[in-house]
Amino acid sequence: MLKKCFIVRPIFLLVLFCLIISLFVVCKSTEKDNRMAWWREARFGLFIHWGLYAVPAGEWKGETRHAEWILTTAQIPVKQYEKFAPQFNPVKFDAKQWVEIAKDAGMKYIVITSKHHDGFCLFDSKLTDYDVVDATPFKRDIMKELSEECRKQGLKMCWYHSIMDWHHPDYLPRRQWEKRSAEGADFNRYIEYLKGQVKELVTNYGEIGVLWFDGEWENTWDQQKGSDLYKYVRSLQPNIIINNRVGKGRAGMAGTFDPETAAGDFGTPEQEIPSTGLGYDWETCMTMNDHWGYNKNDHNWKSTKDLIRKLVDITSKGGNFLLNVGPTAEGLFPQPSIDRLAAMGKWMKINGESIYGTTASLFSKLDWGRSTTKPQKLFLHVFDWPENGKLHVPGLVSKAESAYLLADPKTKIDIYYKYGEAVLSVPKEAPDSIVSVIVLEFKEEPEVVREPEIKAESDIFCNPHEVKLSSNFGNVKIRYTLDGSNPTSGSPFYQKVITLEKTTTVKCQIYRNGHAISNVVTKTFKKVDPRKAEKNIDLKPGLYYKYYHGKWEKLPDFNLIEPVDSGIVTRFEISTKKRKEDFAFKFTGFITVPENDVYKFYVVSDDGSSLSIGDEVVVDNDGLHGSKEVFGRIALQAGIHPITVEFFQRSGGVDFEVFYSSTKITKQIIPSSSLFYSKKISN
Repeated sequence: MLKKCFIVRPIFLLVLFCLIISLFVVCKSTEKDNRMAWWREARFGLFIHWGLYAVPAGEWKGETRHAEWILTTAQIPVKQYEKFAPQFNPVKFDAKQWVEIAKDAGMKYIVITSKHHDGFCLFDSKLTDYDVVDATPFKRDIMKELSEECRKQGLKMCWYHSIMDWHHPDYLPRRQWEKRSAEGADFNRYIEYLKGQVKELVTNYGEIGVLWFDGEWENTWDQQKGSDLYKYVRSLQPNIIINNRVGKGRAGMAGTFDPETAAGDFGTPEQEIPSTGLGYDWETCMTMNDHWGYNKNDHNWKSTKDLIRKLVDITSKGGNFLLNVGPTAEGLFPQPSIDRLAAMGKWMKINGESIYGTTASLFSKLDWGRSTTKPQKLFLHVFDWPENGKLHVPGLVSKAESAYLLADPKTKIDIYYKYGEAVLSVPKEAPDSIVSVIVLEFKEEPEVVREPEIKAESDIFCNPHEVKLSSNFGNVKIRYTLDGSNPTSGSPFYQKVITLEKTTTVKCQIYRNGHAISNVVTKTFKKVDPRKAEKNIDLKPGLYYKYYHGKWEKLPDFNLIEPVDSGIVTRFEISTKKRKEDFAFKFTGFITVPENDVYKFYVVSDDGSSLSIGDEVVVDNDGLHGSKEVFGRIALQAGIHPITVEFFQRSGGVDFEVFYSSTKITKQIIPSSSLFYSKKISN
């Protein structure tokens, strides 16, 4: 009996422990869902980049490409940049007008730069005199006026706050071109200053919806500091939402991150829209023209049509749209921004129901537009109105109770169903030339059959290659072929992983009750011979590098340029070299790979870069752009292969990393142990 008790007790404790963990996970998830609820409902917000950089309005010494980064892109000494403060007197600033413009546009929240990278604060901070109240003739707390007005008009007030600070004497690292000494600077002391200002912002202005961090990419900031700051902010306002840039979790401008391991509540794609949803909360931030801060010479405005369709596209993928305005030094929104926001508001007044509180599309692809979802409702956003009056909705198998135009609910739409699609008989003329919305209502949750997915590690292979087929829909069969023909009701149905030994075109289609209910999906997998390894090369650990100065918009021909310096480094990295703006590196050497396989190489860069194996360009990440990751694949024989990586940086942010992976190697920075050079071969 005693023995039995000893057996039961550990099992009971284990079950109890698992139950406690499960309850903790559920509670944590519910807590996040509760604080994210208003943000998921909102879908549309206003970003405002405003500060001293509005005074030069993007121009310095004849160059007109600058904006909020002008201190560093124009290499203005901090003491000289401070002289903009007495010139910043936005007497035309009207918080009521700004909030009205955002509200009339259909926006539900405002995110404004409380402090950008230049260190100047738009609020009355007691921790510095470098703010709008103490350093400018304006003498008014802009954040106070704006937050009070947001509450009056029912919008959420949110702050953007930069972790990076080019002005503060304790912030490190210094800009490469700066003459200010870093002697005596204490980054830990800066962190206390940062936390102190965050506390002011979160405790002095009432409830704040979002704290939107930025400037986390420099090597002085790490994931632990980000996690600590995240917890600190949450301790001040438990319901506040914090973006992923508080830590080091995001992958370049794509803004993706792993919410399970990295701090932050949502991802932040910048100036781009993901091709699909991300599986977690995310928000695309984007400019209306080419700059965040005010640039008087930037007239490259996105059209109203483009902006409305971007809003629809983002919402259809489960994201939010944070659209930017850069006010003038006088405190005015540029008129082109006002015009576009007014037009978006006009569309939202009619069609807002199809945006607010919706979730991502149930469809994998709609050639004529996009779709959003609410309980027992589908909203069809039609970009291209059918000329023949027939709108085909692939994959819709649920019978709608009613269908009508959102702009005119009295206009009913007839639907008939074929296997795998619904066909709507729509009016001859589109209700809206930009996006027309059709509403479908159902008794229960609608069911949509997506096209089947064909998944594999790569579309090229040199070893036996596994291919998987999947469907989002139950009680169906995926029929497939491997000979290039289209599937039929007699084709084999997918039961287990398909292994390919040769170049093959896989085609598949979803069937139910003997009938096809999806389009045919096709993908070709090509068997390739791996690139042969080099032989008889005397290697030493490391890589050759050459370092260059110059201004480029794309990678130059380095054979035509004399390097400033050269030498040997252990891996692909640029931090050991004290650099100026406008520089480039070329690395040459050899990489060893352990076995015949398809290898995937990734280059993250700001600005342009490329990676070649021998004379084959594997990664082309060229051109002027923000931090961006591009990858490519190549089949390699086990052994030694020549590798070349080129990188240039024009101005602004600096980012450069090189990774690789294979079927046996998880994605990682290429280790020094795999990189070599040969004295017998010139680079």
